[in-house]
Amino acid sequence: QDLSLPNGTPVDTSSPASSSSLLNRLQLDDDLDAETRDLFVTVDDPKKHVCTMETYITYRVTTKTTRAEFDLPEYSVRRRYQDFDWLRNKLEESQPTHLIPPLPEKFVVKGVVDRFSEEFVETRRKALDKFLKRITDHPVLSFNEHFNVFLTAKDLNAYKKQGMALLSKMGESVKYVTGGYKLRSRPLEFAAIGEYLDTFSLKLGTIDRIAQRIIKEQLEYLVELREYGPVYSTWGALEVELSEPLEGVSACIGNCCTALEELSEDMTEDFLPVLREYILYSESMKNVLKKRDQVQAEYEAKLEAVALKKEERPKVPTDVEKCQDRVECFNADLKADMERWQNNKRQDFRQLLMGMADKNIQYYEKCLTAWESIIPLLQDKPETK
Repeated sequence: QDLSLPNGTPVDTSSPASSSSLLNRLQLDDDLDAETRDLFVTVDDPKKHVCTMETYITYRVTTKTTRAEFDLPEYSVRRRYQDFDWLRNKLEESQPTHLIPPLPEKFVVKGVVDRFSEEFVETRRKALDKFLKRITDHPVLSFNEHFNVFLTAKDLNAYKKQGMALLSKMGESVKYVTGGYKLRSRPLEFAAIGEYLDTFSLKLGTIDRIAQRIIKEQLEYLVELREYGPVYSTWGALEVELSEPLEGVSACIGNCCTALEELSEDMTEDFLPVLREYILYSESMKNVLKKRDQVQAEYEAKLEAVALKKEERPKVPTDVEKCQDRVECFNADLKADMERWQNNKRQDFRQLLMGMADKNIQYYEKCLTAWESIIPLLQDKPETK
């Protein structure tokens, strides 16, 4: 079946050799709407800071925009992980009806002890960059006042001390009750969303565990290969007539080692973080779904309370109407965010799986080339006189 990009561009899959070009063409999809965007944010230039009390990493957050609510067209500030965490908490408080993108966990790559290693810092930088880009692309979150402060304020600590003072009117009006009400049953469409999220996170968790086991086995195999190759060189030193082909086999195994190492790095740095992000993303969506349920439960309880009162009223009490409005707001925002999340997920996983296919093809091509290179050494034997 022919593949095509979301904009209708056909993709040629006739030859494995075209896998790199396939990936490049898929990535062009991200830039199709670049001309219509008015806010661009990037995270780069990680720097280590050593203080008396602590050591931490900061990242440069660069913003370019043409939006009227920004005083300048460009900003550059430095932020640390806890600043990103503050932003996410503020977005959850002020936009409870919306899906807030997840932050990378404290330790993104399992087994990494040194959180200041280049590999860990780079993995986190990519995740933080994606976190901000998710917010930037959202039609509501990108206009949040806390996001504006995060991108522009030179001293973020002054805003952190203000606590809840900066909560938007929307956040104040959509406070949800955390207890005291029980939902009878979710509407079918939201029940289906909940079931999908449970299954999705379960399947991704299984893939994540198996992928980590595969990487572990690859690294164990790599250790064996590195011991295996030099044996042929040692053997070649003892067998003069066989030295050339034996050295060839040793070099071939060395090339295979390099190729396998690159494949394992790509899996660790590119494949696993995306899986983990979407596991966290599904948990974030479940939390929004629970908030929606709580507001609906509150609405149902208020309706029951009104029905129990035998007095006849010309209209429903105002607090019940407000609660109904909150339910409808949650429903609309949740469905819109779910659709946006599904679209992002399809594009991200298409690129992820195409990239994985591309890296595996490259790995086997390198191994094939390495082994083919020693065939002439085994065939061209000197004739016996």
